[in-house]
Amino acid sequence: MNFDETTLTEAAVARLSQCEDPRFKQIMSSLIRHLHAFVRDIEPTEEEWFNAIRFLTETGQRCDDKRQEFILLSDTLGVSMLVDAINHRNPAGTTDTTVFGPFFVAGAPDIAQWGNIAEGLPGTPCFVSGTVRDTDGNPVEGVAIDLWQTDGIDGLYDVQTPDGKMFGRGCVKTDAQGRYAFRTVKPISYTIPSDGPVGGMLRKMGRHPWRPAHVHTMLQREGYRAITTHLFVKGDPWLQSDAVFGVKDSLIVDFVDQPPGTTPDGGRSDVAFSVAHYDFTMARA
Repeated sequence: MNFDETTLTEAAVARLSQCEDPRFKQIMSSLIRHLHAFVRDIEPTEEEWFNAIRFLTETGQRCDDKRQEFILLSDTLGVSMLVDAINHRNPAGTTDTTVFGPFFVAGAPDIAQWGNIAEGLPGTPCFVSGTVRDTDGNPVEGVAIDLWQTDGIDGLYDVQTPDGKMFGRGCVKTDAQGRYAFRTVKPISYTIPSDGPVGGMLRKMGRHPWRPAHVHTMLQREGYRAITTHLFVKGDPWLQSDAVFGVKDSLIVDFVDQPPGTTPDGGRSDVAFSVAHYDFTMARA
């Protein structure tokens, strides 16, 4: 019973002998071994360990129905992208996935083709369209594409604003030819929330909190593997140093600025606007 630094790890793992869930037992055994190895590696002072516990406590205290500081922590340490990569070893040619992020809200309104998810929002009008096809090149009809993004001026999601009124969200379905189209405002770069413990950690690490401009997309249809990804704006200055490691070359899209005139939906704009095109590829489940 005289546990010391050479015997504690095996003793802690042995306490799982009565665990009836094999997967949980595997996870906890690995967690204990890796955590103990980490402590042996850095040999923290008691004060440093208390500070670590306080950091995790403050991280939890900053979580609510509008903000998930632990997702932010996972994102900024690259863990979210690692989990994403492990869980989406999809067939070649399938659209790349990336981080889900902390700002998805279920229940976004359905919109028709060329519907506007940013009605009344300030920013440059933007028209995005493309197709969804399977890995054999066939159009996929009825794909529900959830869309969400920040406004086009302040770089805030609706849940970050004082009134929390929904904006920058919608769900469009592909037609018989696999086509989708929607209107929005041109995405802009923005900073992840940096006023909490994760922001403090980034500053201590000498890192910035910026994310390159993007639109979130989540594609779902029965019989196909879901895709959660971003469409990044080509030329954004933060593409090479995204705070959450989410950028992939295949997801960088040319948002082409256009002068006032006829728009892709057949209408007309009296101000300059932007046009982007992206084709998704889904694999069968």
